[in-house]
Amino acid sequence: METNNYAALAGIVDMLLDAICVVDPQGRYVYVSAACERVFGYTQQELIGTQMLDLVHPLDRERTLAAAREVMDGQPKLHFENRYIRKDGRVVHIMWSARWSADNQMRIAVARDVTERKRSELLRTALFEISEAAHSAENLPGLFRRLHPIIGTLLPAQNFSVVLFDPLLEQLSFAWHGDEKDAGRESPVAEALAWEIVKTGKAVICATNSERLPEHLRHWLGEAQPSWLGVPLDAQGQTIGAMLVMAPAQGAHYSASDEELLQFVAVQAAAAIYRQQMHERLKHMAQFDQLTGLPNRLLLQDRLLIALEQARISNGRLAVLYLDLDKFKQVNDTFGHAAGDQLLQEVAQRLSRCVREADTVARIGGDEFIVLLNRIMRDEDAATVAKKILLALNEPMYLGDVDWPIKPSIGIAYYPEDATDLGQLFRRADESMYEAKKQGGNRYSP
Repeated sequence: METNNYAALAGIVDMLLDAICVVDPQGRYVYVSAACERVFGYTQQELIGTQMLDLVHPLDRERTLAAAREVMDGQPKLHFENRYIRKDGRVVHIMWSARWSADNQMRIAVARDVTERKRSELLRTALFEISEAAHSAENLPGLFRRLHPIIGTLLPAQNFSVVLFDPLLEQLSFAWHGDEKDAGRESPVAEALAWEIVKTGKAVICATNSERLPEHLRHWLGEAQPSWLGVPLDAQGQTIGAMLVMAPAQGAHYSASDEELLQFVAVQAAAAIYRQQMHERLKHMAQFDQLTGLPNRLLLQDRLLIALEQARISNGRLAVLYLDLDKFKQVNDTFGHAAGDQLLQEVAQRLSRCVREADTVARIGGDEFIVLLNRIMRDEDAATVAKKILLALNEPMYLGDVDWPIKPSIGIAYYPEDATDLGQLFRRADESMYEAKKQGGNRYSP
């Protein structure tokens, strides 16, 4: 009769959706209910004799072991949560209630799979944190730096990359690459995956045993390769890049559920990236000349004000060179505005090669340029740069098959000898430029 009762009870236990586990003092499973297979992916026979800690997520093992010791000391545990790695490699969140049976010298526990509840909680938290990061990050690297740990709370993401696509140049760039073990190195697998995602606009789960992995990508993977997951970054109806993660553990691989999680993050991130890109483009347009890429008048003024303040504090000197291209109007009249634009772009490049990195070359309108020389020691320093500019601009400059001579007039003004503020420096340099023009051009003054 007792045997029949035991069998009936065992049958009832096996019908429970929660898993029942009995563990000996050495941490080995001595009994598990049928629900354990649903929760952990292992059969009852596979689990019996297995060390409990072998299934616990590596990051949760220390606190799980500490909780087990407390249970064995007679302190029951209610609603203790940790993560386990299923047989198929997926991570599940488990909520335990456990107590110690002194008579049987066993830990008796009930395990409930709370992965879906945890997933919903993590998604809500991630949505808030992504929104906060998007609004507080000063630039895209700052945004990506904050995204990495957020993604790490949702799925394995030791290696995290954001790859952006430039449709004009048809190029990919690793806007962010973070690897907890090997920071700064970009994997050829990640680049190959990024191209696949950008071209197709579809997510890719990359593992040697993945049926969804395109055949032409399989040569990137050997048997020892970890699992990769990549999803598109879509904004305004276009794929602007890809987001990729790599599973840290050998044998682990990503699932369709992980793909959904990363896609959720990618949707929020893509919107933030697009807004940040638009902001940076508008900021660039406000500070740089769109034709030549040089600083415009506004940015030049900011830099000159800073340079003047630094010169006042250090009793230093600086110079402003005002350039005007003689007879530039004839280029537009003869060859058209497109040719004139091409010539201005070439002039900008040549001027930039004539100065130091700390100096500034700006286009302030039409065929007028300003060169700000920081921290000069004597007048000859500015004169030397002016001579370099004359030589550079007198080199052949072809418009089609025609070598069009460019003859600049250059006026120089010095701080503090000629002027002590921004407006005065511009006026003095402009006056000197007209002096050079009166003398026939293709020269500098004074």
